[in-house]
Amino acid sequence: MTPITQQRAHPVRGRARVRTPLVVAVAAMASLTGALWPADAGGARSAGTETASPGAPGAGDPLFPLDGNGGYRVSRYLVDLDWRAPRTAFPATATLSARTTQALSRFHLDFAGNTLHSVTVDGRPARTERDGDELVVTPAAPLARGRAFTVVVRYTADPTQTRHRTDAIEAYGWIPTPDGTVLYPQPNGARMVFPADDHPSRRARITFRITTPPDVEAVAGGRLVERSERPDGRIRWTYDSERPLAVQLAQVAIGRFTFVTDRGPGGLPIRDAVPDALVGPTAQYRALTPEHLDWLTERLGPYPFDRYGVLVGDTDLGVALETQTLSLVPKADLLGDRVTAERNLVHELAHQWLGNSNGIRTWSDLWLSEGHARYYERLYSQDHGGTALHTAMKAAYEQHDQWRRDFGAPAEPTEPNLFKRMRYDGSALVLYALRQRVGESAFRAVERTWAQRYRGSVAGTREFIALASEITGEDMDAFLRPWLYGPRTPAMPGHPDWVVRPVG
Repeated sequence: MTPITQQRAHPVRGRARVRTPLVVAVAAMASLTGALWPADAGGARSAGTETASPGAPGAGDPLFPLDGNGGYRVSRYLVDLDWRAPRTAFPATATLSARTTQALSRFHLDFAGNTLHSVTVDGRPARTERDGDELVVTPAAPLARGRAFTVVVRYTADPTQTRHRTDAIEAYGWIPTPDGTVLYPQPNGARMVFPADDHPSRRARITFRITTPPDVEAVAGGRLVERSERPDGRIRWTYDSERPLAVQLAQVAIGRFTFVTDRGPGGLPIRDAVPDALVGPTAQYRALTPEHLDWLTERLGPYPFDRYGVLVGDTDLGVALETQTLSLVPKADLLGDRVTAERNLVHELAHQWLGNSNGIRTWSDLWLSEGHARYYERLYSQDHGGTALHTAMKAAYEQHDQWRRDFGAPAEPTEPNLFKRMRYDGSALVLYALRQRVGESAFRAVERTWAQRYRGSVAGTREFIALASEITGEDMDAFLRPWLYGPRTPAMPGHPDWVVRPVG
């Protein structure tokens, strides 16, 4: 491997408060129009020759049955946030461009909390009903199958909305910081920020337009398209995701940030967003990102996005998050020892390939995302001062039956245990077992092909098993299925001495 110091361009570092505005214009969202159909006299609603019916209230995920929605697909979100001050409600508007997959009499949006003001469909007022986290929208007339349409939702956003879980995600939704906010939308907290089709298999581009007071900055995933000063002195920041993403991977942060820029392998733009007081204290570990990119690119193929960066979270919440192209890493992870810092940085970066670009089909496929990120985190760490992979996997093997009982098999989680140890070291152990079974060369071919073949799309456990079978020339279903679904942990290839502890 070519030393990273030979590939890095001279870094450019500076404050975010640049006086020269960017003048790249945001592409206007197309106005989507089409014919509308009246309701039938008997109460049935028809769209052309097909009788319209309600879209499903959820995507049918076994763990979160009401996450996502049926009857349409969103292609783009435009979210306007007129942010005022920490912990203070503010005006917001979300514009969704979508297309029907059936003739629709009404449809659902995932939307929690916030104060709803109005909803229009193609410019006409729509009737609405709120049912828990579901916003049920009935357009003025039904929509035909295959029809493009636009939904505009005006509301007052509540940045104090935070929910708590009993698993490793301590809190999610809007997370306050001393001078602003960051987002923890995983697993289904994006609905607290804007109305959405909130399921990991549903992906769309997102444009955020965030208006702030002049003394704070806004940052989001993707590219800064424009920074402009309004007549009242407030600043509008426009960011475009550039690539589709699941809304659980969206990030918006507001606060007093310094933007620190660098270049990665091949000139990849790197932009970190760092609270002013943390720029110096976190610099040592943030500067390792180009090295981490180089290491992962060697194993997984070209980086799948157009830019990357680290958002340093000025919160006490000890959870990092792989928000797309802008990983959120809490300050504590970057203020401690190097081994811990690098493990977290490599973990969230690995997700950009595995879990973000290569998305999961259902929440039960989370093992593919978290297991891969943990595997590469530990593989990197063993050569950079951390625990040997062999040692970490042996420890996980000993506890695997207990984790199966407590948290479900790797590909059969139960909802309260989604983010427990089984999805991390327990799922990395499945990948380690596959490597032991097929050998290092074949395993690396499986991994690189997995990352590249499903780049920019979603895939699940079935596709992974099929790919492993294709690459190795063997039927891997018989080997992998007991690891992923069985009630007991199978024997570890190459380690007949490894023993699983009895379940307590």
